[in-house]
Amino acid sequence: MANVVKQFGVFLAPHRDDATRRAQAIAADRLGYGTVWFGTGRASVGDLAFVEDVLAATERITVATAIVNMWVDEPETLAASYHRLADRYGKRLLLGIGVGHPESVTGYRSPYDKIVDYLDRLDAAGVPADARILAALGDRVLKLAAERTAGAHPYLVPVAHTRHARSILGPGKLLAVEHKVVVEEDPVAARAIGRPYVRDPYLGLRNYVTNLLRHGYTEADVAEGGSDRLIDDLVLHGSPETVAKGLLSHVDAGADHVAVQVLGATPEAEQENQRRLAEVLL
Repeated sequence: MANVVKQFGVFLAPHRDDATRRAQAIAADRLGYGTVWFGTGRASVGDLAFVEDVLAATERITVATAIVNMWVDEPETLAASYHRLADRYGKRLLLGIGVGHPESVTGYRSPYDKIVDYLDRLDAAGVPADARILAALGDRVLKLAAERTAGAHPYLVPVAHTRHARSILGPGKLLAVEHKVVVEEDPVAARAIGRPYVRDPYLGLRNYVTNLLRHGYTEADVAEGGSDRLIDDLVLHGSPETVAKGLLSHVDAGADHVAVQVLGATPEAEQENQRRLAEVLL
């Protein structure tokens, strides 16, 4: 199993600049989180330059990409970067890779075939299966993740999906799910912070919407920015203790690891709430 050594990590999305995310990663390392996941958006990251910077600035935390987009970065480029960093940092590096979404890629076609070809080329370039994890929502890609990688990294999923994903992956494969949280006890204020991060762009991407509809939500839930029920499930809110209880529901459902994306009005608020959660989770 990949070196995601603790049940909880932090997910740092690209809505914050790299300097901010670097500081948050250093803080997460000191707090004792197991992994820091760097959202990449649609950018090319195959040189892993930012990952290298974070690895050098931290001491023990695993650094994961979430995700390298297969349509953007060639597998040979990524493999060369992997070998450069693995030689120095060993298993502190985890390659999160995925095929992205048709709405964001020109020429998107045959996504399953694209994933298989990409994994074949990583194999040929000597990147071991346990050094990579596959972004996966549907059953076919979850099965491929179990067969060809360390496991699966589902994003924006309820606990029902985690339970289903574990049944598809089987035992012994890493299931590392992302979940958003707002440490705020006023539900109206918490939803005001969290809803934009679900609505834009995810409720406009059919892969995510289809997955939510498969796991207990209705067309009304995914319309007009998301129902309160949907937002409450996808963006946990409340005290640190309440949020921790919700995150542990993923573990109870079969997740090995939860990448916690803390949302807040400012980077400082996010980092402080990462600290408050660490006191409960870790």
